[in-house]
Amino acid sequence: MADFILYGTEGCHLCEEAEQIVRLAGLDFDKQDIIEDEALQLRYGVKIPVLTHPSLGLELHWPFGPEQVLWLAAQARA
Repeated sequence: MADFILYGTEGCHLCEEAEQIVRLAGLDFDKQDIIEDEALQLRYGVKIPVLTHPSLGLELHWPFGPEQVLWLAAQARA
């Protein structure tokens, strides 16, 4: 299991863009489709894509770029 989760849904062009950014930043992450979970839909429905580090309670909301992703990774290592 990866330390980071990228929340999104199928057919979301912003989610696809966010996935490319996270991959380019070199983070190990899992993708989670919010459509599969009503609680996630309520929490992130209009905010996706969202990159999280659940065990630390850190969230990065769209829009974000490589700099913000690297910042989140640094916070997770601190």
